[in-house]
Amino acid sequence: MTRSIVLGSVLATGILSITLAANQAQQAQPKVPLPELTRVKENLYIIGSSAVGDSFTGGNTGVFIMENGVAIVDTKLANYGPSIIEKIRAVTPKPVTTIINTHTHGDHTGSNPGFPATVDIVAHENTKTNMEKMDPFKGAGAAFLPKRTYKDRLTLFSGKDQIELYYFGSGHTNGDTFIYYPALRTLQTGDMFPWKDGPFIDRSNGGNGVAWPTTLSKLLGTVKNFDTVIPGHIPPTTRADLEEFQRFTAELLSAVQAAKKAGQTAEAAAKSVNVTAKFKGYTSERLGPAVQAIYADLP
Repeated sequence: MTRSIVLGSVLATGILSITLAANQAQQAQPKVPLPELTRVKENLYIIGSSAVGDSFTGGNTGVFIMENGVAIVDTKLANYGPSIIEKIRAVTPKPVTTIINTHTHGDHTGSNPGFPATVDIVAHENTKTNMEKMDPFKGAGAAFLPKRTYKDRLTLFSGKDQIELYYFGSGHTNGDTFIYYPALRTLQTGDMFPWKDGPFIDRSNGGNGVAWPTTLSKLLGTVKNFDTVIPGHIPPTTRADLEEFQRFTAELLSAVQAAKKAGQTAEAAAKSVNVTAKFKGYTSERLGPAVQAIYADLP
C-alpha cells in the first residue's frame, strides 16, 4: 500500500514536471511572428514592430550590414534572437558582431541573450545601469549587458560603415541613444520618437517629460545631415516628421504647464489636455499618462 502511494506520488510529480516544462517551453515561444526584413536604404534594413491582439514583437530592429559583419539596433522582446538571425541570413551570411541598445526596456533589449556572448553590446552608461536592475540581466544574464558604454558621443567603425551614437539628455528614459548612419543620411531614434501620439515617459528609469522637447531640439541642432528617420515603433519616415514630433512634445509641455498654472489637478488635466488637433495624423490614446508624467516632473 505504502509502496503504491509512493510510486503514485512519483508518477504524479513526473507528470507535473513534464506539464510545467511544456508550459514553460510554450511560453518561451514568441506569440507573434516577426515581419519580413525591409530595406530602408542600401545596406540598412529594419525588422519592424508587429502585433496580434494584445501581443507584439517589440520595437523596430535596425540591421546594418557592414564589410565584416552586421550591427543591429535593439533586439525586441525575449526569445526573438533566432528569428532575427534567420531574417538577417536571408540577405547576408555575415555574422552579427554588434548590438546597440537604444534604452533599457525589454521590448528593445529582450533578445540580447539570443545572440552569442561574443557579440559586442553597446549602450549609454545610464542604460547599462538601468538594465542591471532587470531580472533577465542578473546572474548568468549579466553576460548580455552592454560591454561598452559612453557618456555623450561614441563613434563605431569608419568609412561607409561608420555609426555615430549620441546622447542629449533625458526624455523617454535617462539613457536614450540616437544612432546616426552618416553614409546613409539616416537616424534611428529608439523611443525618443516612438509614434505619433503622447510619449511614454518612464520616470522609474529617469525619463522626463519636461526635458523631452529640449533633448530633441539639441539633437536636431547637432545632427543635421539626415533625411530619413527610423522611429521606435512605426515605419521609417522623414526628418520633417521628427521635427514635427519635437514641436508636438513642446506644445504638450506648454499645455500641461498652462493647466497646472490654472489650478487643474493632474487627473483633470489628463482628461482635458489635447494638442493633437494641431498635428495631422496624431492620435490621443497615450496622452493621458503622458500628461500625468509631465505634471510629476514640473516644479
